[in-house]
Formats: sequence, structure tokens, C-alpha cells
Amino acid sequence: MATKSEPVAVEARAELPGGYQPELKRTLGSFQVFAISFAFISVAVGIFGTYDDLLQTGGPVAIWLWVIVAIGQTLVALVIAQFAARIPLAGSSYQWASRLASPKIGWGFGWLSFCFLAIGVVAVDNALASKAFMPLFGIGADEGKARLITLAVLLVQTVLVVASTRAVGGLNSAAVVTELAVILALGIALIVVVAITGHGSVSNLTSRGITAGDGHYFGLGGGLMLAMLVGIATLVGFDAAANLAEEAKDPYRTVPRAIVASVVIASVVGMLFLIALTVAIPNIKAASNTDSAVALITRLQLGVGVEKVVLVAIMFSFFAAGVVTMATGARLVYAMSRDARFPAHRVMRRVNPRTQTPIPATILIFAGGVVLMVAVPGNALIQLITAGSVLIVVIYGATVVLYLAVRKGLDRKEGAFSLGRFELPVAVSALVWMVVALVVLVIPASAHVPDAVAAGLALVGGMFFLAMLKSARKPLETEPAAGDLLEH
Repeated sequence: MATKSEPVAVEARAELPGGYQPELKRTLGSFQVFAISFAFISVAVGIFGTYDDLLQTGGPVAIWLWVIVAIGQTLVALVIAQFAARIPLAGSSYQWASRLASPKIGWGFGWLSFCFLAIGVVAVDNALASKAFMPLFGIGADEGKARLITLAVLLVQTVLVVASTRAVGGLNSAAVVTELAVILALGIALIVVVAITGHGSVSNLTSRGITAGDGHYFGLGGGLMLAMLVGIATLVGFDAAANLAEEAKDPYRTVPRAIVASVVIASVVGMLFLIALTVAIPNIKAASNTDSAVALITRLQLGVGVEKVVLVAIMFSFFAAGVVTMATGARLVYAMSRDARFPAHRVMRRVNPRTQTPIPATILIFAGGVVLMVAVPGNALIQLITAGSVLIVVIYGATVVLYLAVRKGLDRKEGAFSLGRFELPVAVSALVWMVVALVVLVIPASAHVPDAVAAGLALVGGMFFLAMLKSARKPLETEPAAGDLLEH
């Protein structure tokens, strides 16, 4: 076992950490690794899809809750970066828990992560169809058409993810540049127009809007608490880079830095964008009574032409977010299958020698999306998608608990990302935040059904886990290869 710091030149090693033979090709540079995490978060997508909910539940003033969420999620990202700097393997939290706690606990991490990612692809692509593509081309609200468009998008994304990791990295890099440019330009344009025309007001930043007079506003499950969901639902997925660590160059440095940088930059950009949008609201009541508040504000302040340009950019961001979610999910399936801990693992672990991508695992994510689109009715699909937010907070919270349990024995890699003496206070603060976030998610009455769905998904996983214990126990009791991950 390791007893001192080790260099981080992973490219020179014949094996990956844990003794795996490398099968995936290292093609992702530092910016592309950052783009993976930033595209998963996608501030533009998150705010575009949830800003109307914020106005309806907390009013314009609730945008300041974003700051609290941003600080909390940054703390979680710092903890996750500590793991990523030590165990840069596909599967991220699944691998960390398997090797630092036990394979059984790791399997639980892996199952919940798989559910979140499989649902996430559908959530992003369905939102692309209904909130961006259909409005852009003047197609009226129609669930059937939205599902067909979602299926088409899923197919295109599958082909791209199967074809090349380099292409995925390039797409996400372009999406990040486009998203940042559009958000910056739109935010400046809105402020300039408000300053010239006076249609908007800085006083919006302290207004409760249509929630004024709500007696339960400050209570548990009240409007203010519900408004916090905007940040919690948006600032997630920053750990996506860790799932593609085996395809990243110099992963001990680039992956943890990408995790932290993505959530910090997304937090700052998102806050500035929310301020610009809120100041630019010409009529709070009208903006609060629409399902596309960002599009309405843009159209009223800058015209239909600019609105169309914004919708195109948003659609591109949606598409990139879907691609990285699918790629991340496929790598998780591959990682679990490589350890013989996933259904049909002999097939799911295969990597195409030409493309060096896990094709069967990617097709599985696509097939899951098709099933959800074809078989799950509208309201149930919405509840399933909402349950994803609960799952990711549980995963993050469990990861922080894992870190607190094993941190003293973790190996230290020379030159790798490290919090040093701040690791304990950061981890404890992150855990406190995760408890707060979980309360925000499960307390509201509207969350009871999604909570039950999340519990149901965990139950299904538990049934498969018990079946594995009976029929294939060994993979759940031993690691396929030993790695120098802990100090003794």
C-alpha cells in the first residue's frame, strides 16, 4: 500500500488505478473536461426551464436564494474533487464507495446514479422538445409531438456518443462557449434596454410579486423554500467529468479542477443572469403567469428576432446537456459491468476497438429513454423526472458521508488537487448543506409523489441486489483488482 505521495503522470502507467487495463482512449484536454461538467450543469438550460417556477412560488426576490445554493453546492464539489483527485475511474462515486467502503455499498451508489442519469437524459431532451424546439418553430403544445421529437433527439445523441468521445468533447466545448456568450450578451442587452426605456425596475429585485400576502410563504414547504429548488435543480452534475476520467488527460489534475471550476463559474454566471432577467421584467404578474418567463421577457424587451436567436442557443445547450448526460450514464454502466455488477454485464462491458467507446452501454441508455417516452404517461413522467432531483441530493450527501468516514486514510497524490487543512471544515459544512437541501426537496406536499417514486426506484434496485447476492455473490464481496488507494 502507498505510504507517501506519488506523482500523477497517469499516462505513463500501463494500468489504471485499481489494476484495470485501459480500454477507453484519453482524448479530453483540460477545457474539454471542464466543458463536460459545465454542459451538464448548463445554467442557461436550468434557468430557462425553472425561472417561471421561481416567480410563481417565491417571487422575484427569491433569486437571492441562488447564492445560498451556490455556496452549498461548491462545498459539495470540493469534497467530490478530493475523491476525483485520488481515484480517477469511470463510475465516480460508485468506484469510490466500492473501493473505500465495500462493493455492496458501492453498488448502491451505482444504482442510484444510474437511475438519475437514465432519467436525466429523458428530462433534458423532453424539455428541449417542449420548451425550445416547438416554440422556436411555432408548434403548439402537444405532448405526442414532444415525445416524438424527444425520441429523434435521443437517437442523434446516441449516434454521436457512440461515434467518438472526442466529438462529444468538441460539442460540449462549443456549447459552453455559445452558452456563456449568449448569457453575457443577453444579460447586457436587457440591462441596456431597461436603462434606455425604463421598462423594468431595480425594485423587482426585492419584490415578492404575486406571492405577496401568502401567509405560508416563510413556512416549511412554503413559497420561499420551493423557490430554492431552482438552484438545487440547476447546480448539479458538476461531477460528470469524474465519470469520464479514464478518457481525460492528466485526470488527477484536470478532473477535480473541472468539477470545482464548473460549479463556481456556473454559480456566478447564473446569479448575474438572474439579476439581469429580474430587473428586465416589465410586468411581474404577466411574467409569473407564463411557463416560459425567460422567452417572454426577451420578446417584450428585445423583440421576436432576438427571442428566436436565444431559443436556438438554448436548444443547442439542451442538446449538449443531453449528450453529456448520456455519455456519463454509459460510462457508469460500463464501469459497473466491468466489475460484473450490472445486468447483462458481459455485453455491457464491451468497448468497441475502433471507436473505443462503450457501445452496448450507450444503447442501453437510449433504450431506457425510448421505454420512458413510449410507456410512461404524462403525469407519471413528470413525477419520475422530479424524482431525479431527490436522487442526486441523496447521492451527493452519501458521498460526503463517505468522505468523512475514510478521509484520514486517503492516499495523497503529489501535485493533485487537495484542500489540505480545510478538508474537514469543508466536508462538515457540505454535509450540513446536504441535509438542508434534502429537507427542501422532501418536505413540500408537492414532493410526496416524487419522493415515493425515488423510494420505488431504490426498492427495485434492492430487489436486484438481493438476487445478485443469491446468484452471483462474489462480485459484491471482492474487488476485481486491488489498488493503492488507502494509506496504512
